[in-house]
Amino acid sequence: MNAQVRHHGGTTLRRRVDPTALLTLLAGDEPGRLLHVHEVPERHAQHADWPSWTDPTVLAALLGEGIGQPWSHQVAVAEAAHRGEHVVVSTGTASGKSLGYHLPILTDLVAGTGAPNGRGATALYLSPTKALAADQLARIEALALPGIRAATYDGDTPTDERRWIRDHANLVLTNPDLVHHSLLPSHERWSSFLRALRYVVIDECHVYRGVFGAHLAAVLRRLRRVAARYRSTPTFVFASATVADPEEHASRLLGMPLTAVTEDGSPRGAMTFALWEPPVVQGEDGQPKRVNTLTETGSLLAQCAGADVQTVAFARSRAGVEVVARIARERASGSLEARIAAYRGGYLPEERRELERSLRTKELVGLAATNALELGVDVSGLDAVLLAGWPGTLASLWQQAGRAGRSGDRSLAVFVADDDPLDTYVVHHPEAIFGRGVEATVVDPDNPHVLGPHLAAAAAELPLTVEDEAYFGPGMRPLLDRLVAGGVLKRRPRGWYWARHDRPTDHLSLRGAGEPVRIIESRTGRVVGTVDEVSAHAQVHTGAVHLHQGQTWVITELDLADSAAFAVRGDPGWTTQARSVSDFEIVEELEHRDWGPLRCSFGRVRVRTQVTSFLRRLPGGEVLGEHPLDLPARTLDTKGIWWTMPIEELGSAGIDEVSIPGAAHAAEHASIGMLPLFATADRWDIGGVSTDLHPDTGLPTILVYDGHPGGAGFAERGYRRVLEWLGATRDAIASCECETGCPSCIQSPKCGNGNEPLDKALAVALLDLTLRHATP
Repeated sequence: MNAQVRHHGGTTLRRRVDPTALLTLLAGDEPGRLLHVHEVPERHAQHADWPSWTDPTVLAALLGEGIGQPWSHQVAVAEAAHRGEHVVVSTGTASGKSLGYHLPILTDLVAGTGAPNGRGATALYLSPTKALAADQLARIEALALPGIRAATYDGDTPTDERRWIRDHANLVLTNPDLVHHSLLPSHERWSSFLRALRYVVIDECHVYRGVFGAHLAAVLRRLRRVAARYRSTPTFVFASATVADPEEHASRLLGMPLTAVTEDGSPRGAMTFALWEPPVVQGEDGQPKRVNTLTETGSLLAQCAGADVQTVAFARSRAGVEVVARIARERASGSLEARIAAYRGGYLPEERRELERSLRTKELVGLAATNALELGVDVSGLDAVLLAGWPGTLASLWQQAGRAGRSGDRSLAVFVADDDPLDTYVVHHPEAIFGRGVEATVVDPDNPHVLGPHLAAAAAELPLTVEDEAYFGPGMRPLLDRLVAGGVLKRRPRGWYWARHDRPTDHLSLRGAGEPVRIIESRTGRVVGTVDEVSAHAQVHTGAVHLHQGQTWVITELDLADSAAFAVRGDPGWTTQARSVSDFEIVEELEHRDWGPLRCSFGRVRVRTQVTSFLRRLPGGEVLGEHPLDLPARTLDTKGIWWTMPIEELGSAGIDEVSIPGAAHAAEHASIGMLPLFATADRWDIGGVSTDLHPDTGLPTILVYDGHPGGAGFAERGYRRVLEWLGATRDAIASCECETGCPSCIQSPKCGNGNEPLDKALAVALLDLTLRHATP
């Protein structure tokens, strides 16, 4: 089981991990925590010949790196891109997808050395994280190819270096945000680069889903349009390890058809995948409670490190990562404590690079990380991966698990369930993970709330014309009329022009709506962090106790006009929970299904939410008091799925009128928690409202909606798979071991009503009634 690396005369010896023995060690005297073990078989290699057009210098460099022969999918991608075909490659984690696009790019760039324009061909590489771009740059620089001038271009790049990159680099590694905020608005400065643009790579394309995906789709359309201005038609290459329908997803992002390469030719060692549920212990109040997932994961990480099994533990938040690392270090013995660390966003670039180096050289044996390490950063040779709670999507689950076993040896992945309906469901229903494909990725490029601002940005880059409908689709003209009416654009005989003095991109973020709210230390004026505008009312209201990077802060004032929350550091001994009221109106029903006396609908809705007060709670859960807040209501125009049930039908199922609110509220909570199993959504991307009598329907109604303006496609995905979704929701509630409801089934961590009223048994009855009528 020992996986420690020892060097003897320059040769690295490595004893393989035995997952079965390691699981026995981890389970100790509580084997009931280990609920299921699944074996993922090994995969054998399929090789192919190097393409005949590969530049000899590039080939020699790759052979010098120990790449003797490419795998079949690498050659398929390289050949398609070399022919000028847009292509998406979707193969397993650590399958060497980057070589597939590096071959044609590096070959063309080396061949262009000494071109009349002094630059030759150029290429643009887009990644969702700085770490991934830095990792790609390190790989390319290691090849030491003549004529390759590669550079990363991000928010940390100094001004003088940016100028050199624009004028001289032929391979620029950046992110969609910099393309949006810098390259496109200043395309004249990039003219020589754009004129020679041959390839554009979009790595880890499964990340671009929902509203973020719609933003990227608009950015790529703007990039294609600006490139055409300089008479270039670049070939686009998309790469992802985990996406359900790569061809459809990539084509929606690009707005053009492309070729898909999905048959994986790389070898992979066998993986043991375990499902783990923390034990139930007696809480401070004498009531049974489940051990916190972060505590359990930290303990498991310490045990793995103690067995010299190099392990990464993934947690969902930056604060969670710090907690896991702290617990692991506390429970490690002797010098082992120094070999356990944390890795997350917010660290300086040099700190992250040093952690990655220490992981590769085995100086670190245990690492707690956010999904900043989930993507393609090369950390070959990990023996085990721990996942502290559901990572948001099934795609991310396999992406994180795939970090282990990259050296080809056997590996172990352990999913540690959180106190959450979805987590509880999957560890008791292994078929929800194993033997099924990942979720369909949802992208709506025509979302008017996203496309409209990007049309304004496109008009500022180059005046829009009717021919640009080929890029932006038939929804362009109505949106342009709206922008003209609002004074954003001017209509002229030759097209639509930007009509304001500022830049449209100054007010348009790809990763969230509105201006982030800064958390400012009152004493020093130092900005210690940010929260998005949507979350600010509930998380950093006046009086809120806010956890930031493992430190506790008390918010003394929320200034919405200045987008600032002022805070003092300190732990008052209690936590806070915001309370809110919500209601919704049905704007337009787009589709519906009649289920006998019940009706299920999908359409446009308007949701109003207002944070009205907050509770102060002691660690044991006792409420110290409720305090009113004076905050404005927020209105969200979005899309949702809702279903209605006649009162008499609910009565026949044992749910009288007085009990309807508790039954509907509990079913709403659980259905929100389960939707991420069927759509690439996080539960924080989704909202819900339930009512015993809605004015638009005249009936008890449950609504689940997308938490983004215009919708993100998650509710629609739920509508398409409503029977599977509600069936899993019903089973998750019914199978939970609690008596009256708990965080594992019907309680929600973001409930604005303090999880009241809730009725577990009647929620099951309500869902049984729904499924009985809905089942064909």
